[in-house]
Amino acid sequence: MKILFIGDIFGEAGRAVASKHLLDVKAKFSPDLTIANGENLSHGNGFSRENIKEMTACGIDFFTSGNHVWGNKEGFVHLDDLNFPVIRPANFPPVGVPGRGYQIVKSLSGKNVLIINLTGRVFMGKDFDCPFRITDEILEKTKDEDLSAVFIDFHAEATSEKYALAYYLDGRVSALVGTHTHVQTVDARILNNGTAYISDVGMTGSFDSVIGVKKDVIINGFLTQMPFKLDPESSGKMIFNAVVIDIDEKSKKALNIERVFDIF
Repeated sequence: MKILFIGDIFGEAGRAVASKHLLDVKAKFSPDLTIANGENLSHGNGFSRENIKEMTACGIDFFTSGNHVWGNKEGFVHLDDLNFPVIRPANFPPVGVPGRGYQIVKSLSGKNVLIINLTGRVFMGKDFDCPFRITDEILEKTKDEDLSAVFIDFHAEATSEKYALAYYLDGRVSALVGTHTHVQTVDARILNNGTAYISDVGMTGSFDSVIGVKKDVIINGFLTQMPFKLDPESSGKMIFNAVVIDIDEKSKKALNIERVFDIF
């Protein structure tokens, strides 16, 4: 089985990049399942139902999210719909929060893939539940399912937290990939017990920006320490960041992970 995972798609520019570039990427790698982090689809903050429709139309099967999942009410009001192909981090509080943190999705070949979304706790500014213990609970709940792969998007700031969770789960999940920092790391590897790992997949959108936002806006924020509104960059060079992971369906262990880093 081959899973293509696309890093945070940021705003209109990111959606345009995905719409234009994904067909070529899928032609090259022939993935059985295409997943993307969609928490920044709507002007860099949340997503709408129309954003999700637009991205599924260009070939994305399912979406994870992160701390910006609540950025657009037009999107998160649909999270309780099991047919809406978006999950939110599983370690949000268990009561009073829309949506679910994991879902079993079928690949093109009809194989079951467990997709889990988590958020980190270090430097994230919220008191989330423990991602280590939550993952243990999910794996216990789904242990009798006929799964061919287990995939985790860990939306977190600290590389140390990402590595720690990956080593904790090594051999029990097929892949754990990091998102949130929007800068692709060069540490893609297969851990000792067969889990594919990368600290951050990166982002899809404007390359000539500060992680998707116009440079001047962010620079002025640092200089003045005044609050500012996100203003996504839509011009200049664009980037498409992703990873392609090969997984043995019988053992559910990863065989290879390859970074995609295309600038145009």
